[in-house]
Amino acid sequence: MPLDPQMKVILDMAAAAGVPSFHQMTPAQAREVLRKRPPMGAPEPVAHIDNRSIPGPAGEIPIRIYRPQADEPLPAVAFFHGGGWVVGDLDTHDSVCRILTNAARCVVVSVDYRLAPEHRFPAGPDDCYAATAWVANNAASIGADPSRLAVAGTSAGGTLATVVAMMARDRRGPRLAYQVLWYPATDAAMDTPSHRDYSTGAYYLLSRADMDWFWNHYLSSERDCANPYCCPGVAKDLSGLPPALVVTAEYDPLRDEAEEYAARLKRAGVAVKCTRYEGVTHAFTGMAPILDKGRQSILEAAAALHEAFGA
Repeated sequence: MPLDPQMKVILDMAAAAGVPSFHQMTPAQAREVLRKRPPMGAPEPVAHIDNRSIPGPAGEIPIRIYRPQADEPLPAVAFFHGGGWVVGDLDTHDSVCRILTNAARCVVVSVDYRLAPEHRFPAGPDDCYAATAWVANNAASIGADPSRLAVAGTSAGGTLATVVAMMARDRRGPRLAYQVLWYPATDAAMDTPSHRDYSTGAYYLLSRADMDWFWNHYLSSERDCANPYCCPGVAKDLSGLPPALVVTAEYDPLRDEAEEYAARLKRAGVAVKCTRYEGVTHAFTGMAPILDKGRQSILEAAAALHEAFGA
């Protein structure tokens, strides 16, 4: 279908700004561009926000804890930001976490995992798993219920969320009730029709050259492409993973691989809902303050989490 009118305005503004594509910058330059990007609307108020650091496998991991007003222990979501494992931080996905914690009435713990190329695979998954285990083991200290724990993430963060779900299954904990995967990258092959249709040019915000740039910075070696903790789409066994919501965007190179991953989860006996949002591009959820369909995707996730948590 045609581009959503709000989406088209955003894309036209981005094109007029003339910001270089990711693959035309160094990681440091790309991070600086994101740091200087003006916020998309006013931040949604949240009752409590706490910045702290927790122990990780290679040092301290910064986290940001969001909590709505409540006296009782709440469900918890470990959230992993997008950015191709190379860019992104607690601030770039602050709006998503604010909306999610209010809509789902849960504690959201956003994780500032180590980034490539300074810290290539498996640094990111290791940090995210450690942070998720920390939430489970320290739930009482943040007003959370460890028996109602989920993972969620956008783009590369969606990849990390389902990888953490695999790790938790394989390592026998922590127990996860749900996973929310917004347009995850699942396979470095990039050989699907949506990659061919939407991976040229910068207008749709993510190109094939950008994805090459991200993968090349993230991988430690070509062997990583066969590791399901890096590329979950190559996993031979997806059984035993928590129920999932997989969200995709029509104009997104990653659309088909994410939808195929959802189909494979379903064939493995995992309860899955896969929703494609028409007329929008990759990263649309992060535009929620100014894009109705972005907000809608977070509210859909909140409803799914409510059901999974029995809230």
